[in-house]
Amino acid sequence: MDELVVDVMSSPAVRFGQELHRSRRLRGWSQVGLSKRMGYSNTLVSYVERAKRPPTRKFAVKADEVFESGGTFYELWRRHAKASLLEGFAEYADGEAKCRRLRSLSLTVVTGLFQVPEYARALAYAAVQRGAIKQSEADERVDFLASRQRILDKKLPPLVHAVLDESCLVRPIGGAEVMLKQLDHIIELAARPNVTIQVAPFALGENLPFKMPITLLDLPDGSVVGYAESQARGYLERRRERVMAWEREYDHLVVEALPKAASLELIHKARKEFAP
Repeated sequence: MDELVVDVMSSPAVRFGQELHRSRRLRGWSQVGLSKRMGYSNTLVSYVERAKRPPTRKFAVKADEVFESGGTFYELWRRHAKASLLEGFAEYADGEAKCRRLRSLSLTVVTGLFQVPEYARALAYAAVQRGAIKQSEADERVDFLASRQRILDKKLPPLVHAVLDESCLVRPIGGAEVMLKQLDHIIELAARPNVTIQVAPFALGENLPFKMPITLLDLPDGSVVGYAESQARGYLERRRERVMAWEREYDHLVVEALPKAASLELIHKARKEFAP
């Protein structure tokens, strides 16, 4: 297939549909022929080509398989999925995918990289019920999160240091069954050699240095960037003096948070509260 040139001015969904249509015509396939090869209805293929229905990650992966396109459609899907994210997050996600070290503080809910699918869906679909996002956007966010989490399973994964506020352990997202899966997953991650997890207990009180979730990324070029979120948008901080201030605050947080063993003990304690 010809090298993909993405028109960043066009809608990501339109661009995906255009590439699907172009690839199909080059092979001389009808929509019915393509639908049979992909295992989807020709109606869905038609909708995706005309950008009437957003592509899913599964659809994009299958398209790459059918057209032997080496990830072209997956990359287009990533661009589409990022378009539905919180303002400022797409740029952060690009840095996250290539970082060498990741340090984060999670408040209220577990950091996205650690979320099990059921937990992520509960959060996304609650936003749909509130009317904050559409169902298609919720699906895209959950799918995109799954693609982000691949960095944890790379051959050479980044070093990850995560501080979870105690509220992340006790807030019942999705109900008791989901929380059991989520806490079990955190316990499993804590056993990995590249992952360090600490808990910031409620007793930390006013000494918690951050009032919103933050992440620090060490990038391959040696630079460090910070990312913070408010309710309305995300913000990527590149100014060295500001990032250094965040790093100092994070170092203070690491000292004040519970040690690894005590943190794991508190996670197990929280798990017992959700067990039947």
